[in-house]
Order: sequence, then C-alpha cells, then structure tokens
Amino acid sequence: MDVATPDGGSFESKHGQAFEADMQIEDAAAGNYDFLVIPGGRAPESLRTEAPEAKELITAFDDASKPIASVCHGAQLLISADVLEGRNATAYWPLDIDVENAGATFKDQEVVIDDNLVTSRYPDDMPAFMREFIRVLEETPVEATA
Repeated sequence: MDVATPDGGSFESKHGQAFEADMQIEDAAAGNYDFLVIPGGRAPESLRTEAPEAKELITAFDDASKPIASVCHGAQLLISADVLEGRNATAYWPLDIDVENAGATFKDQEVVIDDNLVTSRYPDDMPAFMREFIRVLEETPVEATA
C-alpha cells in the first residue's frame, strides 16, 4: 500500500492522526496498483484544487475498471474526475446535489456499488463499506488488476 500526496510530504487527518506519504500523486500510476481508496474529510477538497493529477489518476483507474473506493467527501474528487455520469453513488449527504449534477443517481445508503465504484457516506458506515469493498476486491478478475 502506498500513500500519495501532492508534494509527497506528510499530512494530518482532521482527527489529528499523522501520515507519511510514500510518493507524490504525479508519480502514482494506475498500472502499478490493484485498487484506489479516496479518503473523506478535508483532503478531497484540497486535492481537487491543488493536484489535478489526482483527477487523472482516478480516471485511469476507472478506465481500467479497477476498484475505486470513495468515502464521505471523496465524491468531490469523483465529480472532478468526471467518472459519475450515469452511475449510482453515495457520499456525505450535503454532496447529494453535487453528485446528481455530475450525472449520477444519489442513493442515501451506507454503501453503494456500481461496477468498480464503491462509495459510502460517513464513518458510521465503515463496517458495511469495508465488507462490500473487500467483496468487490475478491470478485475482481486478476487480469483487471494486473
């Protein structure tokens, strides 16, 4: 597992947990990974404005039909990457209009699966989100993750 940030530097979650990055986002390539996890919280909002390469990475994962997990505000990056058109998704509830404006059908459910995309609303949904994302990973054909 690698953690990528715009500058390759460390960052702190909104709850004060520190993380060290392994690389810059621009150095991450979808072909080197089996899946992508987009965090919630404040990160997606800053990534969509400060790291256009994050949107390109999401598009590459989606084009390759590799699993993408998005939690809470992670939908902001999915919207910016333009991968929601015609899909079902969920996110933190105030983003429902944004998700719909991006062409998706917003579902107020703890987890929504649409092909390779697994979305969830907020931390209370994590047990269902993790269960379903693991199931998607187990069902993903090996050739789709190579």
